[in-house]
Amino acid sequence: MKRHEKYKDSGLEWLGKVPDYWESWKISHAFTKIGSGTTPQSGNPIYHENGTINWLNTGDLNDGVLYSCAKKITPKAIEDNSSLKLYPKGSLVIAMYGATIGKTALLQFETTTNQACCVFSESDIIDIQFLQYWFKGNKEHILNLAIGGGQPNISQDILKGIRLYCPNKEEQTLIANYLNHKTAQLDTLIAKKEQLINLLQEERTAMINQAVTKGLDPNVAMKDSGIEWLGDIPEHWNVVKVKHFTEKIGSGVTPRGGAEVYQETGVPLLRSQNIYFDRFKIDNVAFISEEIHNSMNNSKVFKGDVLLNITGGSIGRCFYLTDEFKEANVNQHVCIVRPNENIVTEYLHLLLSSDGGQIQISLCQQGGNREALNFEQLKNFPFALPNIEEQLRIIDGVHESNKRMSSIIEKSQQEIDLLKEYKTALISEVVTGKVDVREAILN
Repeated sequence: MKRHEKYKDSGLEWLGKVPDYWESWKISHAFTKIGSGTTPQSGNPIYHENGTINWLNTGDLNDGVLYSCAKKITPKAIEDNSSLKLYPKGSLVIAMYGATIGKTALLQFETTTNQACCVFSESDIIDIQFLQYWFKGNKEHILNLAIGGGQPNISQDILKGIRLYCPNKEEQTLIANYLNHKTAQLDTLIAKKEQLINLLQEERTAMINQAVTKGLDPNVAMKDSGIEWLGDIPEHWNVVKVKHFTEKIGSGVTPRGGAEVYQETGVPLLRSQNIYFDRFKIDNVAFISEEIHNSMNNSKVFKGDVLLNITGGSIGRCFYLTDEFKEANVNQHVCIVRPNENIVTEYLHLLLSSDGGQIQISLCQQGGNREALNFEQLKNFPFALPNIEEQLRIIDGVHESNKRMSSIIEKSQQEIDLLKEYKTALISEVVTGKVDVREAILN
């Protein structure tokens, strides 16, 4: 991309050189209105119930144009809290606290805010969209200004003291329009690739569901399974309950002493947060001693076991053990489903993770047994089951199809990551004057 003809030293190590005609402005000198808000006493209903006035929180910010916020307050809240002020449509908000530091939103509505938001409005010097892009393009610098440990924050004074170099307001608007156009193009490309990934994931799920309910042969003779959600199945398959193709269904227990007996090393104690549909996530695995492990003999797990989450928000997630662990155990939120000679481990995993398995788990959550699955329910889940030889063929077919789709998904995700990196770099290069877009042709 084209560079400016002449540059000068900004005097700022993190910024380097800037176009020689750009001027330096302290943010506090460029805006007539910079402010924040507060949180009216949360337990007082006269400030919150039936509110009619917008009250912005950092969780609403979207790093783009914002058309509404989630919460409202009453006129009484403004009357009793002098820190609450209404900011006009067209203002820019930036988050000052916690994990959202540096996140922004360009407001398309009038609003008050909480104390974690800093609002900029009314400037004859700075184009508000240019400033939003400037914050985005210099996010790392903004984060470096944060102070504090566990809950870092940026004060209004720090934000007011930021010095930025920029051209006149007319050229700022041109830059903002250029970035609006280019980032919209990039966002469209990213969205298309994300859509492709979603379609491939849906195709993969549909393929697995088809394979475990109809088999791989589209010409095979079919029969009515007698189960509404299952429909027709291959004529030579049988409907079998889980208890007839497993030798163990049971969960573990929390070791006596709970988390206090967990160690840095030892025997892995697998919990629901470690179990996903496609892997074991063990970066936060708990460990117990060999002695405690042996005292929990009934919940030891072995190669070939399928582990199924039976409580909480992750209910239904499952995966199977191969050679990941020499020894391991599970707590009471995880069910051990141990196959017998009538089913292959990977096929059991396919059944439980398929739509058919997840539908049955979901049905068990309705009513009084919400967010929990008991062993008797699981034992009586019906599935269509082929013989071992056909199970192995289906597993091979699923693996081959998964391999193809996973390759496309991985490549698409890499392209998305590169596009996002390019978008961030483009914004930074443009708002800091490293490239000149005044004569850029938009297409």
